[in-house]
Amino acid sequence: MCGFGNEFSSEDPRCPGSLPEGQNNPQVCPYGLYAEQLSGSAFTCPRPANKRSWLYRILPSVKHKPFTAVPCGNLTENWNEVEPDPNQLRWLPFTIPKSTEKKVDFVAGLHTVCGAGDAKSRNGISIHVYTCNTSMVDRCFNNSDGDFLIVPQQGEILITTEFGKMMVEPNEICVIQQGMRFSVDVFGETRGYIMEVYGAHFELPDLGPIGANGLANPRDFLCPVAWYEDRKVATGYTIINKYQGKLFACQQDFSPFNVVAWHGNYTPYKYNLKNFMVINCVAFDHATLTALRRTARLSSNLRGWLKAPW
Repeated sequence: MCGFGNEFSSEDPRCPGSLPEGQNNPQVCPYGLYAEQLSGSAFTCPRPANKRSWLYRILPSVKHKPFTAVPCGNLTENWNEVEPDPNQLRWLPFTIPKSTEKKVDFVAGLHTVCGAGDAKSRNGISIHVYTCNTSMVDRCFNNSDGDFLIVPQQGEILITTEFGKMMVEPNEICVIQQGMRFSVDVFGETRGYIMEVYGAHFELPDLGPIGANGLANPRDFLCPVAWYEDRKVATGYTIINKYQGKLFACQQDFSPFNVVAWHGNYTPYKYNLKNFMVINCVAFDHATLTALRRTARLSSNLRGWLKAPW
């Protein structure tokens, strides 16, 4: 489905009528599903800033064992681990481990490069690199600190979320917003970049003097349609949670991707960078011409004002 920040609704075609009509939280949901609201903002926010989606799932998301701390690996928020250095710095591409030597999935392959601020104060960003060679099996990730903007550099990734699936390739970007559980499948040696933003969500900038068109069009952003799996995991399904810069894990005996239907404006989404309309003479569309015409009209008005007797 296309659009940025739209009000979407979706249900898996295997369960027609699973999305309640005219209400969010009926006493009895269709198919005996559980209704949960995922909030991306305070519920008291003004309507334009309110972010939330209702998920209708087979089992509640809180049906798991307690979280326990796990090693953070190469993730960090301690920006003082490295002494300041005013010299110009550069680094080689992060090495992708060979699958024949060690199997590394998306979470295990996260490396923090730099950052500012911290998640506790809900202010700042982090930059990470991911290098992996194997898919996440019976594991998913949930970031309670902020939004992940993922930029594949080598290898496509298939991201399974509670809202559905997205295939993301190099030259595309995707955003997994705070609180959304997701798992990453890869198809060989894979590498990319992540920008993590604390305490705010990504927005499309105002166009200003550019006019009505140009840059990223809202209609070019894509979000997944509902897809679910009703799967028991006897050996245990692991949910890894990033909370205040630390990693925690818990176990449950079923897949977390059991959302049969959902509706709302708080979703994961992706965008193909080939659709970005830069403002110069080598791109496509007519934004530059519009801006030039508007500039010409303003210049004409300015000349008239300068010739006025005052």
